[in-house]
Amino acid sequence: MSEAIKILPHYTYSDYLHWEGKWEVIEGIPYAMSPAPVPKLQRISAKLATVFTNSLKNCKKCDAYDPIDYIISDDIILQPDLLIVCGEITKNFLDFPPALVVEILSPSTALKDRHTKFSLYESQQIKYYVIVDPATNEAEIYCLNDKTYNLQQKGKDFTYEFKIEDCSIPVNFAEIW
Repeated sequence: MSEAIKILPHYTYSDYLHWEGKWEVIEGIPYAMSPAPVPKLQRISAKLATVFTNSLKNCKKCDAYDPIDYIISDDIILQPDLLIVCGEITKNFLDFPPALVVEILSPSTALKDRHTKFSLYESQQIKYYVIVDPATNEAEIYCLNDKTYNLQQKGKDFTYEFKIEDCSIPVNFAEIW
């Protein structure tokens, strides 16, 4: 008896440009970014974006961004919930690693954020990866050390100081919930 052959579509950035709605593509496989985030997730995202933006006012090189296309390769296009980018973005997308990425978990994205995206961000040598869980009101701070993410801090009520370029960004996570 012969084995069934798996035939999976393989999409690239040029395909992605024609799609409606919000999508990510990982190794050529599309992932819908819907439904829209729930209000609690939106509130957490807005508070974090405000903290990062305000902390970066005096930083000449870095800016905070809400979701933008981050293209790792022609068939890997991600939209992190929040990014800090050091350097000028000259295209309609980011094509170099940001300094920090935040993913805010939802039931539909948690597995992908904790595993697939974790590995992708680590492979891109992104200095900080922050996972925020609205269900438990906890944040996990991972920092790159010898090309591997190490958990620096986890919890609900703590302040963490991110050091990016010449900038210092203190975040009191108790205030985002």
